[in-house]
Amino acid sequence: MDPLSQGVLGASLSQSFSNRKNIVFVFIVGFLGGMFPDIDIFIRSNHDPLLFLEFHRQFTHSLIFIPLGSFIFTIIFYGLFYRLIPFSFLKTWLFATLGYATHGLLDACTSYGTQLLWPFSNERISWNNISIIDPLFTIPVLIFLILSLLKRRPFWAKIALGWALIYLIIGFIQNHRAEQVAKEIVSQRNHGPEIISVKPSFGNLILWKIIYQHNDYFYIDAINIGPKKEIFTGQKIKKFNKSDLSYFDELSDTQKKDIDRFLWFSQDFVSTNPQNEYELLDIRYSNLPNEIGGLWGIHLSPNTEKHVEFISNRSLQKRDFRQFFQMIFNGYFD
Repeated sequence: MDPLSQGVLGASLSQSFSNRKNIVFVFIVGFLGGMFPDIDIFIRSNHDPLLFLEFHRQFTHSLIFIPLGSFIFTIIFYGLFYRLIPFSFLKTWLFATLGYATHGLLDACTSYGTQLLWPFSNERISWNNISIIDPLFTIPVLIFLILSLLKRRPFWAKIALGWALIYLIIGFIQNHRAEQVAKEIVSQRNHGPEIISVKPSFGNLILWKIIYQHNDYFYIDAINIGPKKEIFTGQKIKKFNKSDLSYFDELSDTQKKDIDRFLWFSQDFVSTNPQNEYELLDIRYSNLPNEIGGLWGIHLSPNTEKHVEFISNRSLQKRDFRQFFQMIFNGYFD
């Protein structure tokens, strides 16, 4: 999730256990503690572009790391502001731990993948019940927290936390509904799916992206599961297979390992760019949920010892915005 969402959720939990007197300081500790696990974004290398993919949402997001991560945060925070903090180091650590603990769990609710069980497992857990950015989740939590601060009443922080939990539960319900529709689509096409994945599109729980694999192809569609259910037939693309690369033997061992790392990061939802055979795309994300258009990928370079190049294509066009909102609200205002 985005930093603001992480911060307000962390603050809502810590603030729920505060009192009227210290509510502002608890908000600050919970807010910053809720964002602190993303300090892993500084783990990167100019020589190895995939290093940040490997370590983002890894050990700092693990459940077992919560006490240590919050302890490190508390040492830094308390060391800088101990003259202003109205409670002890241990109490600061407690509130920081509450904020820190929400981070990995919220990230796991998205489709990006979070290593909650590191170091016991490298599985990238993704429950797919909320978008990476969702204002309908974040803004109400923020409003209730502001009320809590203005009125100096933890009650409103509990309301904020309650809203967050209710919204995530609704996301799980919508995920189940989307998966049922996906199975209906697969059945109507007489396909035998090997993988089915459903994920909410940007900023809402109404429009969902479906990806399923049949034989060697990924099929991508979108569904609106609001009051007026609608299916938006999408595209298909061949699943990436190393044997399909005519130049695979010309790749260095470094780049072959990078391919494996990218497959792991993308949870195997990878295809070769139809417009460029040297690019592999993570097809989980696109501007429109029924299109392929991976937002990021890697560029391969045969006959070189360098690492692969990480590529990003997040450009949005007016057409994308217009069509996206039509897919969400189509027919509701007729």
